[in-house]
Amino acid sequence: MHTKSAVDVGSMLVGVAIGLLNLSAAESAKQESAATAATAQAKSLNDLQEDFLKLRFGLFIHFNLETFKGVQWVSGYHSPAEFDPGGKVDTDAWADAALSAGMKYAVLTAKHVSGFCLWDSKYTAYDVMNPACPYQQDLVAQFIKSFKSRGLKVGLYYCWRHPRFKPEFKVLPPECDPATHGLQDQIAFQKNQIAELLQNYPDVFYIWNDALDPEIMSAEQARAFFRGLRGDLLTSANWWDWGKKGTPYADIAVKEMRHFPETNAAPGETCWCLEQGWFWQKGARPMTAKQVVNLLTTANRRNSNFLLNVGPNKQGRFEEASVQVLMEVGKLWKPNAASNDRN
Repeated sequence: MHTKSAVDVGSMLVGVAIGLLNLSAAESAKQESAATAATAQAKSLNDLQEDFLKLRFGLFIHFNLETFKGVQWVSGYHSPAEFDPGGKVDTDAWADAALSAGMKYAVLTAKHVSGFCLWDSKYTAYDVMNPACPYQQDLVAQFIKSFKSRGLKVGLYYCWRHPRFKPEFKVLPPECDPATHGLQDQIAFQKNQIAELLQNYPDVFYIWNDALDPEIMSAEQARAFFRGLRGDLLTSANWWDWGKKGTPYADIAVKEMRHFPETNAAPGETCWCLEQGWFWQKGARPMTAKQVVNLLTTANRRNSNFLLNVGPNKQGRFEEASVQVLMEVGKLWKPNAASNDRN
């Protein structure tokens, strides 16, 4: 009969102890991960809104077929061949410009009134990957990669086709031409594209809805739709009374500067243009840095972020004058000053 030596028994006990420690550490890590996930899921809408307001300052980027047509709203359908910046758009430069101004997030026009999509959508061929389009790159993915790598949060603008739009403003791609597709078909198509964007780009924290209001979906339907896609998603609705009645329809009350009330209690965001239009216009001159800081400070004091629009030119670049203004804003703005401190 063989017996284990004291050394063998000791080694065995040490091995068991180490194994238990490893199991304990693994279980602890698992529990910590689960707790983190539960905390994220448990965040209330109020918590998400407060987190949003802490961002204070963001960059709005209007860049689509309208840029190449030289208009603010495109009527009819135009060839994808016209979306031609002449090479890869330097989205890193966009993100660097935002950082220089002290911005914390950005929103890109994934689909505007033209109906042209800046990502490779499975629901339409009317996008950047169309064989006729010279670009052949997913601009939404580029945008997200550049901004995320610099620690900036990302949102996407999506224009809905409103029933009261004039017939010439298509908004939807040809596969769902409003001339041949009814409202319910249009709503289903747009819901599919929103879901696709959130599935393809999980880093998107915010959907900036344009023209979405109760004529398309009731407040209950809108909230159920967006919450069903992702519980921590924030949404806005630009057309719903211009944000004047707070947030019963969307999470963030969006108000263009011209509609901004003197007092505002609802968590909000106001947007305006650095230059003279949402999309790039040749020869447009930017505001001064001082004017931008005044608007930013006013927005923050009224419980709102300020989303400043800069329209890239036909080469996908911000004009140098605008880049310089953004740099000056970063030097002038004092986000921790008592006048606009949220912390």
